[in-house]
Amino acid sequence: MPNKKEVIQSLLSEAHIILNGTGDADIQVANSGFYDRVLREGVLGFGESYMDGWWEVKKPDDLFYRLINASLHEKVKSWKIVPYILKAKIFNFGKQSKAFEVGKKHYDIGNTLFQKMLDHRMVYSCGYWKEAENLEEAQEAKLDLICRKLNLQPDMKVLDVGCGWGSFCKYAAEKYCADVVGITISKEQAELAKKNCKGLNVKIKLQDYRDLNAEAFSDNGNLFDRVVSVGMFEHVGYKNYRVFMKTIHRILKNNGLFLLHTIGANKSMFTTDPWTHKYIFPNSMLPSIKQIGASIEQLFVMEDWHNFGPDYDKTLMAWFKNFDHSWDELKLDYDERFYRMWKYYLLSCAGSFRAGKNQLWQIVLSKNSIANGYQSIR
Repeated sequence: MPNKKEVIQSLLSEAHIILNGTGDADIQVANSGFYDRVLREGVLGFGESYMDGWWEVKKPDDLFYRLINASLHEKVKSWKIVPYILKAKIFNFGKQSKAFEVGKKHYDIGNTLFQKMLDHRMVYSCGYWKEAENLEEAQEAKLDLICRKLNLQPDMKVLDVGCGWGSFCKYAAEKYCADVVGITISKEQAELAKKNCKGLNVKIKLQDYRDLNAEAFSDNGNLFDRVVSVGMFEHVGYKNYRVFMKTIHRILKNNGLFLLHTIGANKSMFTTDPWTHKYIFPNSMLPSIKQIGASIEQLFVMEDWHNFGPDYDKTLMAWFKNFDHSWDELKLDYDERFYRMWKYYLLSCAGSFRAGKNQLWQIVLSKNSIANGYQSIR
């Protein structure tokens, strides 16, 4: 009967990974408890054992690309994940009372971290690298792409749902003279976004999307011409997709447009993986085409669906480069375990996009079909 190390090696061989080998994706085991921990706890144990320094690898992004490409994340599952999945089906992880949890857990951990990691506009979503040579150009191109897809015009009233540090709000107000309202569930984001957008026709609010009610935006001329949501839908949860879409539908003018920018999954799921839920994005999950389709039925017309998932690999690698370069300064506020956690997060995500497990979608929706047809922009 094979021992635990042999079982792990047998699985890794399917991804062309060698335990204690010399390749960039080979795992160097520093603690023999690693084998039992991974078999017992699956994905969660794999991530936590890395955070604890039980194993090393030269290129984590390459490791995860190979693991995911060989579907090993599906083959090593712990019994501990079963209650987690059942809870996700029974309870609503995205309910309003939990809306601010991800803000406190992730986005409020320190603006300096994100300032060092992101571009100067602090865009925390996938860049558009079609003609870009660096992160700054890719994020500028993405913001402009959104504005052009929405045919944004001066004085249009625009809502940014999940505005982050105000990057799109500021860009749309500066470059397109739009009248913008941004909402976020992160206190730290809201405070810095207000500073970043000072002097512009921008309002930043700390609130959940479900508080965008009919009383606040009624038929008195305050309905929005355009609505944008960039990198926020991943926090909504499948039980709330329909509520989210109904909310957007209610506050959008009849001739308005809604652009949804979201990471997408190749199959319908009900949770994220337990390591990501515990350490990075609590209560999050990635939507599928089927789930988005069901949520917009009889509410919106799908005008355009654009996938540029491979661009997120480049974006994440650029973020990690910035983070790693700034670590000597950041480590004054964060410990070594945080560094390993953040490195695992960024580079595992890069490998996932590289393997095609995750996608990046920009979807343009209208309440009523666009006269003479919508012109797709790339």
